[in-house]
Formats: sequence, structure tokens, C-alpha cells
Amino acid sequence: MSLSNQLKALNAQYYPKHLFYGPSWIVLGVNNICNLHCKMCDVGVDFNKSNFFQNLMGSRPVNMPLELITDILEQTARYFPKANVGYAFTEPLIYPHLETSLHTAQQLGLFTSLTTNALNLKRFADRLVDGGLDEINISLDGPPDIHNFIRGHKRSFERAIAGIEYLLEQKKAPRIAVYCVITEWNIGHLSTFLEFFKPYPLHKIGFMHTNFTPTSVADLHNSQFGDQYPATASNMTEIKIENMNLRELWDDIQTIRSRTYPFPIVFSPQIDNFEQLDIFYNQPKIKLGSRCHDIFHNIMIKSDGTVIPAHGRCYNLTIGNVYENNLKEIWNAEKIRQFRQTVNQAGGLLPACSRCCSGFGN
Repeated sequence: MSLSNQLKALNAQYYPKHLFYGPSWIVLGVNNICNLHCKMCDVGVDFNKSNFFQNLMGSRPVNMPLELITDILEQTARYFPKANVGYAFTEPLIYPHLETSLHTAQQLGLFTSLTTNALNLKRFADRLVDGGLDEINISLDGPPDIHNFIRGHKRSFERAIAGIEYLLEQKKAPRIAVYCVITEWNIGHLSTFLEFFKPYPLHKIGFMHTNFTPTSVADLHNSQFGDQYPATASNMTEIKIENMNLRELWDDIQTIRSRTYPFPIVFSPQIDNFEQLDIFYNQPKIKLGSRCHDIFHNIMIKSDGTVIPAHGRCYNLTIGNVYENNLKEIWNAEKIRQFRQTVNQAGGLLPACSRCCSGFGN
């Protein structure tokens, strides 16, 4: 760890009420609409009672106004020029001001990243290249038939691959990473998924263990912190944890680790043995992560200018609004300072944080 990162970690741990450094990521919720119906996602199954759904879909207007995103980019360049800008929610490729805002970010010298289901990637690829997009993260869920079943679209995998192939033909293409959420439907097919991508010069492939909050965990959390930071069940509508064949999943993970691929493979979280895997899925009240990292490094801005901690999976806690305060003020605003301190005092994670990706260091 560099000296700079060591100092940041000490600041976050021992004096969370004021961070003397800026955010690593400004996460943008540029729109409140999606063109797929993913079975593992509260938005995809229309479970509108979760924090995740509200963070992604609850603000208006549907699309972040051009004037607002321009202001956010200009403020980022002014106050936090080293911060990365992430077009993350809900489906940025159908955001009408994507191309214009990318050009603005490019002119300001900002690093831009975009997370997408890639359904319309080929259609918009030229605009991404022209806009100087630095990085694209594509969410895929397994081999074609499995992915298409999970996404509720009979050609979504094929269309994503067509977009990836087209991007790879471009001279100034962004670096491409693929991420796959592990669910009951793709267990046993993860190594096959990787074999498919061997011919592609990808930056990375990542596997993400399911982020989920059962009602029992939300209830436990709310008994202690519900008055300030209420939690909800999340990603549990169609996912059935009891249907996950963990032995088969562990075999799949071991097979992947025994093979060599032309790109890095990462798992989030990194689970080292079957016992940990069983605890992760079957005993979600047990915290396996050490502490939340993202609330000390990220903020997310919704389409109405509202700012929340970290990203869409965090608590639906308004810490400011770009229409009322600038990003520098919001970064150390009273509500986020208190939230960071509360999380630290709780040992680094609140009960409902137990299976959030932000609680793991990799």
C-alpha cells in the first residue's frame, strides 16, 4: 500500500468525521430506466420496496438533465480532478445525454467508466469511442442460453457479444471488463463461460457472489439502526439461496483457479474454502468482510441531484443535493460524516452490510 493510501486509511479509521482527501469515484445514476428484466435484480423483478430499487428508480426526472450532469462534471474537475466518473445506473447506454456528457468529461480530462448490460452496445459503440470513454464494464450472466434466461431476453447475450466484438475492432476502444453475478442459475457453468471468452483480449473478468439481504438480516439491522439508517430485504424476490448448489459452485471455483486464462480473473469476495462459502450464503448474519470501503471513497448522485453514500446498494440516505451544495461541501457534509462515524463505531459494517460488495477489500 502506498503512503498516500496508508494516510487515507488512517484518516478513514481514526477521524471519519472529516476526510482530508477527495473521493475516488463519482458514481452517476444518470437515468431511472432499464431495458432488461434480470432475475437477480430488484429493478428487474419490480420489487419497489427495497433501498436498491429506490436508489436506482425513485428519483425524478427519469433522465439526469444535461445542465445537471455538466455541472457535476465541471465540479468534479474543479474540486476532485483525480476522481473517476462512473456511469453506473440504471442503464447508461440509453441515457440521451451520454455522448454529449462524455465529450464534456473528455475535455475536462476526467477518467470515465460505464457499466452496462450491453444490449445496445453495438448501436452506441462509435459514440463511446468518440466520447473518449476509458473503461466499459459489461454485465453478463453465463453462457448464452443461461444469460438470456436470467435477463428475460432471447438475444441479449448475442447482442452483447456483437457489441464487444465491434468495440475491439476500434483503434481507440475503451478497455473492456466483463462481470458475472453468481446465482443459482449459472452455477456449474462458470468455467464454460470463461472458456467462451478466451479468444477475446479483455482487461478482466470478475465473478461477484450474490449481494443479498434477507428479511431476517434487515430486521436485525433495523432493531439497532432502523431509526437512522433503515434497511430492507433486497435481491430475494426470485433468488432462492437454498437452491444454490454450493458444492458444485466450489468445484467450479476450484476448476477456474486451476486453469490459465489470457486475462485476470477475480472473485468478489475472495472466498478461500468451502466453509466460508457456506457461511456466506447460509449464515448471512455473520460478517465475513472487515469494513466498508466505499463510503470513504465514493458518492452517488441521482438524476434529481440527490447525493447518497457510495452507490445504489447503500442506504437510501440523502447527504446533500448538487442543486443546493457543491460536491466539496457534500463530501464532508454532516450526514455523511455521522454515517461514517456510526459505521466505524459498529466495527466497520452495519448488520445489513454483511453481504454488500463494499464490505470486502478486493
